[in-house]
Amino acid sequence: MKQKIVFIPLAIFVFLIVVLFIQLYQNLDGDHPSKLESVLIGKTIPEFTLEDLEESGKFYDKTIFNGKPLLLHVWATWCPACYAEHQYLNELAKKKVRIVGLNYRDERVKAIRWLNELGNPYFVSLFDKYGTLSLDLGVYGAPEMFLIDRNGIIRYRHVGEINLHSWNTVLMPMYNSLLREVGL
Repeated sequence: MKQKIVFIPLAIFVFLIVVLFIQLYQNLDGDHPSKLESVLIGKTIPEFTLEDLEESGKFYDKTIFNGKPLLLHVWATWCPACYAEHQYLNELAKKKVRIVGLNYRDERVKAIRWLNELGNPYFVSLFDKYGTLSLDLGVYGAPEMFLIDRNGIIRYRHVGEINLHSWNTVLMPMYNSLLREVGL
């Protein structure tokens, strides 16, 4: 009887180890936490009306995503990874990469101060105080980046900070491909 009692916890332990190794192997085999699939890939950005972060009373809708490819960057002042990547976003903006900022569940005054002190890489800054658009996009938290084509169709979703490696290996080739499609 005692042998059976010892065997059950051992069997559970071995089972959990096997499951963990399978998960680890899958992550090493190409799955990466920054590549989080979205049901919106291949679909147009959801309908929304949001106020400009810096200019109260000025509103935007999804038509700002029509015309040229761009990045939609979800960020917040309470997000340490957003702070870590901000200088790199400024570098991308200097290289004429079009980025729309989506300030996520934040305080307007803090967000404006952040952009004034650290630089503003966004050609448009949307204020998503209650997270409505972010929720519709399936955002888990900040930072997240969406690559959107000239027709407002979401082509890619990146979770986590953008840095030289993630830009050069994943986002830049896709972004440049979309630019070539429109002759830019």
